[in-house]
Formats: sequence, C-alpha cells, structure tokens
Amino acid sequence: MRFLKLLILLPLALSCDKTPEPHAKENPTVTVITIEPKDTPASFEYIAITESSRQVDIRARVNGFLDKRLYTEGGMVKENQTLFEIDKKPFVAQVDAAKAALDRTIASMKTAKLNMDRAIPLEKLNALSQKDMDDAIGAYESSAAAVEEARANLQTAELNLSYCTIVSPLNGISSDALQKDGSYINAENSKLTTVSQLNPMWVNFSLSENQLQHYRNQVHQGLLVPPKDHEYEIEVYLVDGSTFPNKGKITFLEPYYNSETGTFLIRSSVENTKGILRPNQYVRVKATGATEPNAIVVPQRAVQQSSKGHYVWVIDQKDTVTYRPVKVGSWKDEDWMIEQGLKKGDRVVVDGGSKITAGQTVKVRS
Repeated sequence: MRFLKLLILLPLALSCDKTPEPHAKENPTVTVITIEPKDTPASFEYIAITESSRQVDIRARVNGFLDKRLYTEGGMVKENQTLFEIDKKPFVAQVDAAKAALDRTIASMKTAKLNMDRAIPLEKLNALSQKDMDDAIGAYESSAAAVEEARANLQTAELNLSYCTIVSPLNGISSDALQKDGSYINAENSKLTTVSQLNPMWVNFSLSENQLQHYRNQVHQGLLVPPKDHEYEIEVYLVDGSTFPNKGKITFLEPYYNSETGTFLIRSSVENTKGILRPNQYVRVKATGATEPNAIVVPQRAVQQSSKGHYVWVIDQKDTVTYRPVKVGSWKDEDWMIEQGLKKGDRVVVDGGSKITAGQTVKVRS
C-alpha cells in the first residue's frame, strides 16, 4: 500500500520542481530621424587672444629727476592727461638763457642794419669804398642769421621744457609706473609706463596651414559657401562661456605664414565700450556667415565613437540595425555636420543607441 502511494505522489512532485520557460525578450525601442539635406549655417571656432588696438609706451624725452607721478596706476586715463612731471627748474633756466641770447643777437642785428643803411648813400656818392660797403652788408646778414639761430635755440629750450610734463597721447588703461619719484631719468630708463587703448579691441586668432587648405578645398568643391566678400561675423565667448555682447569683423589677414608656428594670423576688431575685454586675454571666437549647401545634420547624441572612428546606427526598411561609419565636420549648437557616410532618406538612431547591436531588430519611434 505504501509503495502504491509513492507511485501516485511521484508525478505530482516532479511537476512542482519543473521551472517555467522564460518569456521571449522584447525588441528595444529607439528614436530615429530621417535624413533630409538642407542649406545650413556653418561656423568655425578658434582660441583667440585679445590685443590693444593702440598701445603706447610712455617715455621721457629729456633727462632729469622725476618730480612726481600724477595718475593712478592701473586706472583709466584720458588723452592729454598729465601722467608725470620732471623737475623743470634746469629747463626754465635754459629757456631764460635762450631768450637773453636772442635779445642780444637782435640788438646786434639792429646795429648792423643801421650801419648798412648809413653806408648805402655814401656808396652812391662814391664816398665809401666797395670793401666797406661789402663789410657793412656782410655784418648785417651775419647778425640776421645769428638771430635765426638764437630763435631756434629758444624753440628747442621751450620744447625741452614742455617735455617735462608727460601726458597720455590717448584714452586708455594705464599700467604700473616703472620709475619711482625722485629717480634720475635718462636714455637707459626712459620708459615710464604703458597706456593701452581698450576700444576698439583687437581679437587675434590663427589658422594652421592644414585648416586653411581644408577650407579652400571645401569652397572649391562647393561644400561651403563663404559670405559675400568673405565678411565673416565674429562672436566672442569669455572664459566662463558667456557671450560678449558686441560682434566684430575681420579687419586684417597676415599676408604670410609664421615660419615658427606654421599658422596664418587673422585679426578682428570688436567694440569694447565698457572695457570688459582687456589686452592679452584668452577667449574663444566663432566665425559665422558661411553656408553649407545640402548639408546633412544629426544631433550630437546620435554620433558615437569607437577605436575606428565615428559611427551611427542606421535602421533599414525591416527595422534592422546597421553599423555605419561617418566622417564628421563642424558642429553647431547640439548638432554635428556629417561630411561622409549618410544620404537622404537614411533613418538614424538618435536615442536608445547604447542598448542595440548590429543586426538586431528594433521598435522604431520617430
């Protein structure tokens, strides 16, 4: 009887231990876009450095003791504002001496003029020898020349006196004073400070030889249409990523390559009325105005990268995943320009690409 019960319970026990078969794994869902080429604005970004559009070294033009500094170091100065004064007393004495010398030569010229005037009637009456007449004329002309020389010496002395007051030749920001009050200034230490104009500000960046050649090739092949007369608009981005409020224009192209760096200098000019930009400041610039005709653009998150380069996932008509290598170009905002690898009508995975593999069937959500 016990053996019969075991035979009855055995099938039941075996049925309880049987593991249920798992459900079939569902196909992953992806978001795709359909490629539609279109004319797209193109831009180029570079690292740039700012430069004062006019920077002047302030130098003393006469030797003497530096009397005092009359500006705030590092502050803004105006055109014709006095920055330094050199001790004037020696130069005032030179002006006084030059004036006295001029007065003396003028008096001598007047005497010579009177002697010549008296000699002329006597010469007409043959009461004066030709030699005496020539001597009188020579004395007058010599004294007149001495007057001109004395007048030039006075002008030089007055100029030297004016050079004792050193002014700024422009509106700008000043640097520190290189010489202290009381220092003796001569040719060896004549530089006193520097004044840099802040408006407009130059923003300089460089293109490598390869970059410039790539640009020319794109234009030649019709892949890039530059703006009219190549008048690119320059946007400036500060170190914190914020956008500088004023846009600039390219104003200068270096006519030759820098032999040391192999780069080609480009200068743009930007209005800087509030003085936000300062000389020797690193910024980013974006040159805009060009157009890429019939460009293929995809979101950056659709492009992935492997050891072999960039690629995207493309979905065929049967919703099967295909690996597609691509050549990327520049980017704008959150989009990549695709130079090679995609064509009109291709369906590219934008979201969900990290969960799929080549040959897999997916659910497509546009």
